Amino acid sequence: MERTQAGLTLTALTPSARALGLRLGQSHADACAIVPELTSAPAEAERATHMLRRLALWMERFSPVVVLDPAPDGLEGLFLDLTGGQHLFGGEAAMAAAIADSLARLGVPARVAVADTPGAAWALARYGETRIAPPGETKAAITHLPVAALRLSPPAIKLLHRFGLRRVGALLELPRAALARRFRDAEALGVLQRLDQALGRLAEPLTPVAAPAVYRVQTVFAEPMTNIEAVALQAEALAARLGTMLEAAGVGARRLRLIGFRVDGAVTELDVALAAASHRSPHLIRLLKDKGWERLDLGFGIDALALAAPVTEPLRARQITTLGEDRVEADAAEAALIDRLSARLGEAAVLRPERHESWTPETAEVLTPYLAASGHAPPAPVGERPILLFDPPEPIEAVAELPDGAPARFVWRRAARRVLRASGPERLSPEWWRTGAKAARRTRDYYRLEDDKGGRYWVFREGLYGDDAARPPAWWMHGLFP
Repeated sequence: MERTQAGLTLTALTPSARALGLRLGQSHADACAIVPELTSAPAEAERATHMLRRLALWMERFSPVVVLDPAPDGLEGLFLDLTGGQHLFGGEAAMAAAIADSLARLGVPARVAVADTPGAAWALARYGETRIAPPGETKAAITHLPVAALRLSPPAIKLLHRFGLRRVGALLELPRAALARRFRDAEALGVLQRLDQALGRLAEPLTPVAAPAVYRVQTVFAEPMTNIEAVALQAEALAARLGTMLEAAGVGARRLRLIGFRVDGAVTELDVALAAASHRSPHLIRLLKDKGWERLDLGFGIDALALAAPVTEPLRARQITTLGEDRVEADAAEAALIDRLSARLGEAAVLRPERHESWTPETAEVLTPYLAASGHAPPAPVGERPILLFDPPEPIEAVAELPDGAPARFVWRRAARRVLRASGPERLSPEWWRTGAKAARRTRDYYRLEDDKGGRYWVFREGLYGDDAARPPAWWMHGLFP
């Protein structure tokens, strides 16, 4: 029950409560008057939606496309796209029976129906005596059903009853123009739309709970499996099948997802990312092993296992140099090493530097997880940059001609150095558009220096002469050139 402006009302009923004459939307006071011993509890809409979503993920063992149907009045359910998968279960009837049996074992009351359209399946599941409509016979299957089976609004159903239209067949006998004249514009469109959707005349787009993977293989067990070693063997077989499928399509996986469907209605998953697209089953199997089979929580056992490649890339031919395949093999070995380290240590533990759009040299590079790196590099800086940067820059004492001359001498780490060659300055202004950047930093003039011993340095003067009397310019060592 839930609280509304009219007080407490019933939002869901057990079969026994319905048999006693209670109905959805009825006030709690009236229900208690009819059934004094009524037992009720507050409605938990968010929890119910969460549980329905968990059930939808578990139902992916039967179909990769599962859609939530948050219908009102306790008629919520799930849509499954069974196209192309019926033969795996012995046909539509056997598949519907398998779905019903699985839900019954979970203690989930359900009515399963199969039809050409979502609207017809919805109608048969809730109002039909026959639950499977043969292909091409949708119209005959729903003709005798009540108009409420078309998922119409309560005002539309009430108005149809007033006109004596109580069955879907009565609507089919009326001309569309005559049917539209009996309603207001919006209600007429709603009735015609639902009728056309049920008959397949109008497409009904549905959004799955999880985006279906194009490349996916699955196996169903006769008995629940609780041994992780046995599950590992099945996963290896799935990886071999998936590799063959990817190779035939000319693509490689960039992410793998191993999904175990537990008998208690939960789902256990293992996610693996790849640095480079691959279809080689030995590599896929090795990554799944490195990720750790023990991370799969089997619970009381799993009765289905699926392996999918939700992210793929076309496989590109690699140019072989005149020196042989060493470079190609080295690239593949590097990618394999990154994959294995990421699988064992976690994707956040394997990093690589990426250029970052910033004028300040120490913030122009960031460390990003290798497998999550974008691959997009901002334009390189105009000036030459040293390989080694000091973080933070180290202070130096410099003698230079005012106002913008390069240092002639400087002292760094207690050692005096005489400059033979210098170039610059390269002026970098503070990033005034960033919060607090102008207050924290001042204009920098960078110089490239070479001393009498061959050392090459990258130094900068922070601040301009005459700009701020309270903070005179200061010199800093920022990097070394090889």
